[in-house]
Amino acid sequence: MCKLIVILLTAAGVLSAQQTRREVPNPTNPADDAKANSDKIPSVYAIPGNFKQVLVLRFKFDTELLAGIEAMVKQHNIKNAVILAAVGSVRNWHIHAVSNRVFPSKNMFAKDPTEPADIAGMSGYVINGRVHAHITLSTMERAFGGHLEPGTNVFTFAAVTLGVMTDSVDFTYLDDKAYR
Repeated sequence: MCKLIVILLTAAGVLSAQQTRREVPNPTNPADDAKANSDKIPSVYAIPGNFKQVLVLRFKFDTELLAGIEAMVKQHNIKNAVILAAVGSVRNWHIHAVSNRVFPSKNMFAKDPTEPADIAGMSGYVINGRVHAHITLSTMERAFGGHLEPGTNVFTFAAVTLGVMTDSVDFTYLDDKAYR
């Protein structure tokens, strides 16, 4: 029994040694972090628009997921789009999520170069040609997610669906935390 406990603890140590986490301050302008909400900017506003097309991106084994999305955005001259869905699996993953509640914001980066996972979903936006993707991953033990980072590679396949907006749509301030 004692040998089994040692083996299990050793295996757990090896597995957890693969995953890394690090907290990083989000580079910001201190003046933006200190400013109060403006009464000139509504608490909530709508951005009307229409899709001009829907693109389904298909990724093969070992393709870097974020780089592939960015390449297709550039190749198809996409200015603004909505990430509608994604399915597939990854060989490894790298994500980040916000890790505090006050400005300046901080991000917790986590990655595991050896843990495979299913892609349970993806959402986000293309804002003026820049990809802001959130991914949900799952294993048999857990579901987790955050901002998609470089270093997430496709396993079996991946499919990501983009709703490309008409040129009149302006997403400029959509993810600007200082626009408040």
